Amino acid sequence: MRAVRWWGGLVALVVVGNLAMTAAGVPSAPLFAGLIAGVVVGLRAPGVVRMPRPMFRCGQAIIGVTTGLMIDWNRLGELGWGWPAVVLVCVATLASSVGAGQLLRRHGVSRATATFASVAGGASGVTAIASDYGADDRVVVVVQYTRVLIILLTLPLMVSWLSSEGSAVAVNAADPTTGLSLLGSVLAIGVGLGGGRLLRLPSPAVLGGLLAGAAVAAVPVFHDVAMPPAIRLAGFVLIGTQVGLRFNPDALRLIRSMMPTVFVVIALVIGSCVLLALGLAAVTGVDHFDAYLATTPGGFPAVLAAATSSGADITLVSAVQLMRLLLVLFLTPLLARWLLR
Repeated sequence: MRAVRWWGGLVALVVVGNLAMTAAGVPSAPLFAGLIAGVVVGLRAPGVVRMPRPMFRCGQAIIGVTTGLMIDWNRLGELGWGWPAVVLVCVATLASSVGAGQLLRRHGVSRATATFASVAGGASGVTAIASDYGADDRVVVVVQYTRVLIILLTLPLMVSWLSSEGSAVAVNAADPTTGLSLLGSVLAIGVGLGGGRLLRLPSPAVLGGLLAGAAVAAVPVFHDVAMPPAIRLAGFVLIGTQVGLRFNPDALRLIRSMMPTVFVVIALVIGSCVLLALGLAAVTGVDHFDAYLATTPGGFPAVLAAATSSGADITLVSAVQLMRLLLVLFLTPLLARWLLR
């Protein structure tokens, strides 16, 4: 009965927290609601509430499919000659962010934790797979989403500073409420869960879901589908709650002591991305605003919204952001395996 009461309290905290943070405009509100609710319950009733592994795997698959369905194959194909520069910028971004993140090891965290916490891009996906590779997902979620919040807070300033006058570029928005979106999403989740294990992918639920979502998005009839909001919300809540339930007083003390270093790492990552944006602009001839949005290390949906509303080159921005996201989710697990040897 005690576990049932705490489960009820956890659900209530998630609902109230999500409503409050959504109203306040907090990014990834369901994930933060689950995280905070999990921390509260985990500290007040240690070990009483545990996330069943199948539920967590479903949350991982939802994150993967959500990412896969965002891929617009037509837009990526439009980039043409610019692909070598895009790949180079993405690899350089990952290398510089992982290098800066090793400063976190001064606080006794493992190389895997420092790598997952600092790698630029795909915050929700990185958080979802971190524990699969021996990284402390409590540290990872704090560092990743601190960076995302800083990016989102500074983005309006950068938009007003760098953007030039121009008409907004219209983009086709998927309607996530249609039956077709529900069918495509559920199909991709099922295939991703089974296919990821069958193919023995690293972090099979996330990467299997990503591949399945990308495959569904490539089918013409499913071209404009998107993950239904209720399913996406459930995925973010499951990931956030799983991480939150694992917090304890020692973890909170460690993270509090790390925060000055965390801000230094984030500043280094953002600074390196700005330098890469200048290089991308010099090599490809795109303007500095487009290059900045393309290389910004976090807040993918907000970046695309800013690109769309300001008349930026949506093809370049989405191509670089998506390429980096895919590289992060596929290469970070491989790097973590190598670090654990």
